[in-house]
Amino acid sequence: MDAGQPLIDFAGGVPQPRALDVRWIHGSPSAKHNTDPDIQVHAYDEHTFVLRQNMAIHYEAPFLFLLFGNARAVLIDTGATACAEFFPLRGVVDELVGRWLDRHPRADYHLLVLHTHPHRDHIAGDVQFAGRPGTTVVGADLATAWEYFGFGTDADAVARVDLGGRVLDCLATPGHHEAAVTFYDPWTGFLLTGDTVYPGRLYVDDWPAFTRSIDRLIEFSDSRPVTHVLGCHIEMTRQPGVDYPIRTTYQPDEPPLQLTTGHLREIRAAIKEVGDRPGRHAFPEFVLCPGT
Repeated sequence: MDAGQPLIDFAGGVPQPRALDVRWIHGSPSAKHNTDPDIQVHAYDEHTFVLRQNMAIHYEAPFLFLLFGNARAVLIDTGATACAEFFPLRGVVDELVGRWLDRHPRADYHLLVLHTHPHRDHIAGDVQFAGRPGTTVVGADLATAWEYFGFGTDADAVARVDLGGRVLDCLATPGHHEAAVTFYDPWTGFLLTGDTVYPGRLYVDDWPAFTRSIDRLIEFSDSRPVTHVLGCHIEMTRQPGVDYPIRTTYQPDEPPLQLTTGHLREIRAAIKEVGDRPGRHAFPEFVLCPGT
């Protein structure tokens, strides 16, 4: 940054929870006639944006997160569709970055692209950022991500990604996928859990690893102010224990995206209750499922 450019104090104070009473786009009875935007953008605050992909474009309808710091922004996950014609992620991100820079001018500003894990619905949009000036896309695969975060030598380490005064804590949280990562943002108090924790089907590939990861998230959250636990999907209905069918493109009765640290303990209790019994186990706000 050039000398004299004002710095935003991202480190001062304790994060104050803001309401997330958002009516997320949730598909329509006819995907062909859907009139929702390709990407819904919600400004949580001036420096924090939550994006959702249109369910008519891809049934997974993942959530993505764009966080701004003084020196660079980070986009966490890139959605389920590669083609910019149908899913114009690059254009939306460029517009948001441009607007932010209009308010907070920087001569040299970088974009970092990270991921919660390498399943296709979280990395498909990476190709849209190939060749973008001032951009680093870190691969989501185990070898690449673990080297970037430094988990290869110590999977229990807490890595830190500095966006310029806004420093994210990054934890290896395998179980859903061996390369899963959870991000904690002290500015908002967001705990971004990817597909490890969200109101939906928690697919567990490695049960011992998943259990350790939930334990770690509970311990981590006990010593930090967490305002919202935010995963990348909504799959439940508002009826306790009832989820929408896989591949549905219309979810008119969705619960909120945000969970709490109390839900981490509910998941841990559910794991204990399930024990070594295989199969699908429904609980009020999530479903434990084998496999990915």
